[in-house]
Amino acid sequence: MEHTFADIVELDGIDSEVAADIAKKGSVVKTAYKAKYAERNKAEGKRAQRSCWDWLAQSLAGECLDDKAKISIDKFLHILDLNGVDHSRWQNRSKGWEGRLRMTGRLALQKVVAGTGVLKVDGDELEAPAEWVAKFTN
Repeated sequence: MEHTFADIVELDGIDSEVAADIAKKGSVVKTAYKAKYAERNKAEGKRAQRSCWDWLAQSLAGECLDDKAKISIDKFLHILDLNGVDHSRWQNRSKGWEGRLRMTGRLALQKVVAGTGVLKVDGDELEAPAEWVAKFTN
């Protein structure tokens, strides 16, 4: 079922900016998935309403999102570098590039972190929960 902006705004507790983003046409992520994430994570606020809000999403949010829940691409790329994820071939900067970079980077990082059991961040290593590792180990 496709949601309209009016439908999404009716979802109590969904950030209006997130609702507008959900209703945008042309995304590779289906509107229904975006609405599901937002509804499931509405109690967590704007930061959580745009993702699955699992352990890795929460860890990346803590490292890469600013006070307005906007991602710092430089910080995100730095985390990819720290964890050995080669992002050099992801050079497409056409419309929607930040979202594609974020999603592709997360998937590549997810595989690395599931394999090592740790997420490397500046000056620290965050141990991934065993349940999360088991879910994402291929």
